[in-house]
Amino acid sequence: MQRFRLGLLTLAAIFAFTGTTLAEEPPSFSYSPQPPGTIQSSQVVYLAGQAMHSQWRGVVSKKLVGTSAGMSFYQWYVSIYAINDTTYQLKYQSPGNGGPYDKLERTSDASMWFPAQSGSIVGAAQLMGPGIEQLVVSTHQAGADCGSADITIFAYDAKKQKVVPAASIENGCDLAAKIVHASNGDTLVLSGPYYNATAPMCCPTMPKASATLSYLHGKWVEKPNYYKLYPNSFPHP
Repeated sequence: MQRFRLGLLTLAAIFAFTGTTLAEEPPSFSYSPQPPGTIQSSQVVYLAGQAMHSQWRGVVSKKLVGTSAGMSFYQWYVSIYAINDTTYQLKYQSPGNGGPYDKLERTSDASMWFPAQSGSIVGAAQLMGPGIEQLVVSTHQAGADCGSADITIFAYDAKKQKVVPAASIENGCDLAAKIVHASNGDTLVLSGPYYNATAPMCCPTMPKASATLSYLHGKWVEKPNYYKLYPNSFPHP
């Protein structure tokens, strides 16, 4: 998949969230275009700072692509929209604009589609500094084995006027994330199995491990370094 690099986030004005009231979302809104299939989770996020009519929305949805042998196969999507009056306009979608989702492919005998996919929105967090938020999304893809789990942090690059990945974290089989809000900034607590360099997928070095992801002095820092961190890009080629 195409890799992106996050340029310097330049905002003409940054509105502090602390002690302020968030701009209200329109009571009735629509999407243009509509998220594919059925919406599984949705989240308001202020990717470009707090201002009137500055809402964005992240949506995770899935669309049926086929059935076989009593099984249903779904293409999953991450769609990110920016508000325009009462309509959310699509600005980013995966697959299509990059990761974290691959496009499903049919097997040679045309009986199944792979990879198996799932996902959800973790939430919105001010990980990279006060006044702007990033969207945190959890996704999973699997083929014949337990697959790969990714946590993707989406941000808005004001210089390029594009939604981009600020970072992706990858782990075999499973990986969860929890947003921790604190007065000195938000962080992510990551949890899942830990595999050292020689551990097979069947046998993690630590079945249950935990690490903290922070953004310090312009860099992502993971402590301990249990999971694969890809700053400013998706882990998939």
